[in-house]
Amino acid sequence: MFVGVLVCDLLLPPDVGSLKGKRSVVRPLVAELRRLEVAVAETGSLDLHRRAEVSAAVVAATADRCHEVLDRCERLVAARPELQLLDAHRLLRSDTDD
Repeated sequence: MFVGVLVCDLLLPPDVGSLKGKRSVVRPLVAELRRLEVAVAETGSLDLHRRAEVSAAVVAATADRCHEVLDRCERLVAARPELQLLDAHRLLRSDTDD
């Protein structure tokens, strides 16, 4: 069993000037990622208006399957015209890791 995590650091549009405005951008992204059957949450930069950190996690039988699903997630985030993907990093763990 493998667990894969994708952490995306995002820059939001300049017109986002409040946490309510931030929610209106992040919430649809989270919903769209969930359609890829991953667990998703806003995990960082919670008090900043123009920055967001969104993480997606998947559990799969193989590392290749984890990478496949996380690749789709990253492409979806990068394709959103209203967001700028500043950084994306991954974590992959196996049930045999110490």
